[in-house]
Amino acid sequence: MTLLRDLASLLRLRDFRRLFGTRLTSQLSDGVFQVALAGHVFFSPEKQTTASDVAAAFAVLLLPYSLVGPFTGVLLDRWRRRQVLVRCNLLRSLLAALTAALVLADVPDPVFYGACLVVLSVNRFVLAGLSAALPRVVPEDRLVIANAVSPTAGTVAASAGAGAAFVVHLFVEEGSGATALVILISGALYLCSAAVAATMAVGLLGPDPDRVVPGVREALAGVARGLGEGAAHVWRRRAPAHALAVITAMRFCFGVLTVMTLLLCRNLFNDPDDTDAGLATLGLTVGVTAAGFFLAAVLTPIVTPRIGVPRWIVLCAFVGAAAQLGLGLPFALGPMLAAGFVLGLVSQGAKIGVDTIVQTTVDDAYRGRVFSVYDVLFNVAFVGAAAVSAVALPSDGRSPAVLIAVAGGYAVTGLLYAVAVRHHPLRPTNKVDSSGFPGI
Repeated sequence: MTLLRDLASLLRLRDFRRLFGTRLTSQLSDGVFQVALAGHVFFSPEKQTTASDVAAAFAVLLLPYSLVGPFTGVLLDRWRRRQVLVRCNLLRSLLAALTAALVLADVPDPVFYGACLVVLSVNRFVLAGLSAALPRVVPEDRLVIANAVSPTAGTVAASAGAGAAFVVHLFVEEGSGATALVILISGALYLCSAAVAATMAVGLLGPDPDRVVPGVREALAGVARGLGEGAAHVWRRRAPAHALAVITAMRFCFGVLTVMTLLLCRNLFNDPDDTDAGLATLGLTVGVTAAGFFLAAVLTPIVTPRIGVPRWIVLCAFVGAAAQLGLGLPFALGPMLAAGFVLGLVSQGAKIGVDTIVQTTVDDAYRGRVFSVYDVLFNVAFVGAAAVSAVALPSDGRSPAVLIAVAGGYAVTGLLYAVAVRHHPLRPTNKVDSSGFPGI
């Protein structure tokens, strides 16, 4: 299989292998932690879940820590990224243990949300650091392939972690003990990620020595100025700006579908009182979506040399629109699982393309800041989608009008991006294999 051959060739690179291992263990931990969170908030037997409840939870957990994004970018462009990966994973392990203790103590939901908020805030540094560091461990002509393999494998690892957590929930008696156990497992895995990151040389992942600022105060003082410079840098090149716009729009659509799917699994496909069945159905949905992510990693390096990265992104948007109309509208479990698979394929396929465009059209000195803004856009789009869903979706998630609107959103996004690329062709700043960008 091409993907396995590509992965095998990249794994021969020692530095990539270590960064890749850091990503896998870190995102495996994320999947475990997120299921613990979902089980406690959305699938507790004593709680009823509505669209408003889901929106409120996403707002509490995502919107505030999106504000951390600008700071992560500035710091990642000034601190040694390897040190960030080690120390943040150690911190997350400690925070996970504290969160588990809070669950066992049966603290009020706002306290639990606050603890999760801190854990997920630290996660911004790790994810942005992994993306910003990738070009430092992979030759420029392999960057498209690395973007297909590395983030996608991380997403699959997160899904595997989620699956393992689902299994734990199914075999352990419901209650705070099960949630605390899953959170402690995630903390142990964060320790493993820190250990893998520590095997890399301190200066390997950048930034260059003359960019490193040892003082926190001095680095934070330049946040506003640095972000302004980063935004201007992106805008002057237009290609990364358009790429970020298209992935933000697709993320919004994905967010609406996520809320809809959660409600369908909880309240339509299963008895709302049978939370184990609802959680199992959600786990199955996550699994087939992860399979779509995996296929995206296989197809993207094969397709992009033939049609170009921008056209691949446009194709993903159009396929996403068709899948929601053809498979989602029956609101039946089988077709919904098929739609989830396609959604995973097009979402990750587009993201691989956007990651590559941003990495190859943004200077290394700005890359950390740009990827942090990328994270902020992701989260704000998702929270905005949850807010819209709270108003538009019924408690069981079944709404043909909303699904048709989402399909239209995918189609319009693909069309507008196709027009934007025609008027502002892609001109990579950091050279990659030209076969990755033909026929633009």
